[in-house]
Amino acid sequence: MTVETPMWRPNPEAACRSAMARFMGEANKRHGLELNDYEALWQWSVDRRDQFWPLLWEFFDVKSSHRWDSVLENDAMPGARWFGGARLNFAENLLRYRDERTALVFRNEAGQRRTLSYAELYKAVARMRAGLEQAGVRAGDRVAAYLPNMPETVITMLATASLGAIFSSTSPDFGVNGVLDRFGQIEPKVLVASDGYFYNGKTFDCLERLQEITAGLPSLEHVVVVPHVEEAPDLSGLAKASHWRDFCRDADTIDFVPVPFDHPQFILYSSGTTGRPKCIVHGAGGVLLQHLKELGLHTDVGRDDVVFYFTTCGWMMWNWLVSGLALGATLVLYDGAPMHGGADAMLRLAAEEKINVFGTSAKFIAALHKAGVDGEQGKQLTTVRTILSTGSPLLPEHYDYVYGELHPDVQLASISGGTDIVSCFALGSPLLPVWRGELQCRGLGMAVEIFDDEGRSLTGEAGELVCTRAFPVMPVGFWNDPDGKRYHAAYFDKFPGIWRHGDWARLTPHGGLTIYGRSDAVLNPGGIRIGTAEIYRQVEKLPEILESLAVAQDWEDDVRIVLFVRMQPGEAFSEDVVQRVRHTIRANTTPRHVPARVLEVSDLPRTRSGKISEIAVREVIHGRPVKNTEALANPEALDDFRDRPELKT
Repeated sequence: MTVETPMWRPNPEAACRSAMARFMGEANKRHGLELNDYEALWQWSVDRRDQFWPLLWEFFDVKSSHRWDSVLENDAMPGARWFGGARLNFAENLLRYRDERTALVFRNEAGQRRTLSYAELYKAVARMRAGLEQAGVRAGDRVAAYLPNMPETVITMLATASLGAIFSSTSPDFGVNGVLDRFGQIEPKVLVASDGYFYNGKTFDCLERLQEITAGLPSLEHVVVVPHVEEAPDLSGLAKASHWRDFCRDADTIDFVPVPFDHPQFILYSSGTTGRPKCIVHGAGGVLLQHLKELGLHTDVGRDDVVFYFTTCGWMMWNWLVSGLALGATLVLYDGAPMHGGADAMLRLAAEEKINVFGTSAKFIAALHKAGVDGEQGKQLTTVRTILSTGSPLLPEHYDYVYGELHPDVQLASISGGTDIVSCFALGSPLLPVWRGELQCRGLGMAVEIFDDEGRSLTGEAGELVCTRAFPVMPVGFWNDPDGKRYHAAYFDKFPGIWRHGDWARLTPHGGLTIYGRSDAVLNPGGIRIGTAEIYRQVEKLPEILESLAVAQDWEDDVRIVLFVRMQPGEAFSEDVVQRVRHTIRANTTPRHVPARVLEVSDLPRTRSGKISEIAVREVIHGRPVKNTEALANPEALDDFRDRPELKT
């Protein structure tokens, strides 16, 4: 296979049947256009946002009590106002189907399996909504969830949204300080939590932690406990607490409260590795439209599809997945360790639930490769037509692995965005081929470009990923940021009026993107900017190395690259390994990429969404404090990086 041969092409008939193709046909018909490929469709979508976004609204039949009076006012970033005058309800759009088709399938590593039809989901939301209403929850109030990825989390979110209240969630593996750092800022009226959870063969209790959490949240008026580990957990030591079944009230119907397009719907959190997490507020209409576009057009999800994403409720991909209800799909919710019960556990899940869209992380695909999961086990993915990957750059070698060993006929769509927009800037498309190491395309309506440090647009060179025109899913703002200073500083300080996302990326000749990592983690030895993914793709070719992490260390009025490696079980770290690492990097990149030091560690620090925290390591090796270790899933891993004598010479 040559560089100029795509790794996968869509079936022409399937492409013609796709929602993306139908949408392009509708754009041509409605606006007298002659769009005939994705690039033309994308260009129109960013040039004529005043036509694109309203057509998207109509194409997916967004439910609203009042349509918009204007599409876009004050076309600026920040400050743009979309669909002024519109009134809608997020939950009403996700609960448009109320039939006997399966809405949710819940699986966990303890062997539990539950299903809810769309009719059952509607009734469950009605009961929870009645409980929240009786508890005094009104539009604008906050309801927080400290829950596994289970049906009750979805039900709580929809019930909250139906009232026009604001939903926020974390996963139950967060410690007390991590929860208080987040929920303490938004002052929820109601907290919904589980009594515990299962992970990697162990059972974890949450009730003791909940006592500290509730004591630290004086705004709480009610704590609702979902029995998950125990059938009837003892709540006697927990103030203001009631069981889920007692909190919910009899109700059969939902009175959806209409809210403005930009009414706050979700509060999500930055990773918080450099201080208290930023509370990012997202509006109901912007999230709905963007998710309909990404799931319905870019991923071609429809009523007959079964969609899975491995995620926790502390990651934006949970919000993204749940929006699949608006398209009538069946969603598979999984809670637990992804490889509990074997390296191919999630592949078995795909076979058992007949999953069509399988969402995961680049690190999971790398882990499958390292674990030797091959084509025989890959046959369990026969119902899967699309594999989605996000969280970190998907290396070219992992494309080779998926197509060469795992599943030769699948759309492998690496997607990239973030909590900041609770969606994506780059995605897949059912109309386009997949090229090795590339994200297929820029998202419709997203004017994505690559800038150099002076704000000049680049093609074929690496630089800052930016968005040059306003889009509806920009945050409403940050919580407790009344003058917008923190919001402005986060995205608009470097290039005024331009969204700077913080990714180091390159536009490819095929119209796709290659992403090299976070721009704040870019290495800069001798003034040459290097994305960390450029190093990882070389190092992780070596079979004896499980994973790696590269940072820049200040050294002699410059910086030098330090590479930390984690060895495969049973493999020994040695000077021979160091030389192989250096040789592989030098042979396939440049001498500038070669690390000055290669050191072994037992683990790498990760955020709770599974991303390796290069910034935390950078701070530790310079003797600076990591401001918020609660943001890390395994802060003890940092001990291996601290006070290393090898970094003093």
